[in-house]
Amino acid sequence: MTLIAGEVVRLRVAREVSPFGFFLTDGTSEVLLHYTELTGHKPMIGSEMEVFLFFDTEDRMAATMKRPLIRLGEIKRLVVADTHPRIGAFLEMGLGRQLLLPLSEQPELRTLRPQVGDEVFVKLTHDKIGRLVAYSATEEDLMGLVFRAPESWKNNWVEGWVTKTLKIGSFVLIDGGVLGEGAFGFIPAEERPEPLRMGERVKARVTFVREDGRVNLSMHQRKEVGRVEDADKILSFLQSRPAGSMPYSDETPADVIKQKFGISKSAFKRAIGKLMREGIVTQEGNWTKLAPKDEVSADKQP
Repeated sequence: MTLIAGEVVRLRVAREVSPFGFFLTDGTSEVLLHYTELTGHKPMIGSEMEVFLFFDTEDRMAATMKRPLIRLGEIKRLVVADTHPRIGAFLEMGLGRQLLLPLSEQPELRTLRPQVGDEVFVKLTHDKIGRLVAYSATEEDLMGLVFRAPESWKNNWVEGWVTKTLKIGSFVLIDGGVLGEGAFGFIPAEERPEPLRMGERVKARVTFVREDGRVNLSMHQRKEVGRVEDADKILSFLQSRPAGSMPYSDETPADVIKQKFGISKSAFKRAIGKLMREGIVTQEGNWTKLAPKDEVSADKQP
């Protein structure tokens, strides 16, 4: 039998060597089970035991009785324990040591890379010299974990983890609860407040359930609800401004609206339209202003 890092194997206890630990064997090769890697009772010489194989800090094959959160070839969601701007993200794998997710497996744009506390879907594999390393799980890797989203999900709010972000939108693996790992979802760029990080936890509304069982998502409220919330946000902003006016109107570029209010231009126009119909604001050229109080009072009279 060949000893391979990342696998759980059954080995025989060959001998104890103090102050290091126990040497285990498969009959051909030996590996050290350090005293610090013991759990439960001290093993007896000649007995067999299951251990997980890994490389220690000096790149030597070693064994542990601790159980990892991921094994070789498996797809799991792991928590980001630490990050390094030139190396990558370090993931908690349940052994008191971390697993590297290299920069090459993360988005090129730094703001889209996972942060501490985020959770990423990865596959445990070996690098070119045989050390354990995490690779980002691909859509093909995740296919075996997901189910078709039911039609009843439409207009419901769901939560999930961002698996990939592009200019056109963000891909999300939605929580599945008792049904399984989850379902595939996609948030178009215009339906998210900003580009989302890989591994970021998001809450979104199902806008459409596709024939293939995937769903389209939006992080915004339904238009009739969002219009009220956006109108309140704009009104509050105006009330905080000198003279109750702002240099934003229907003519303001969409990217400026997005940056200033965190909403799309169409949502901005719907909210402004609501406020204008209620006589709360007026527009003059590129400016939006609070209507004089006497005009607002007159508009509200029966």
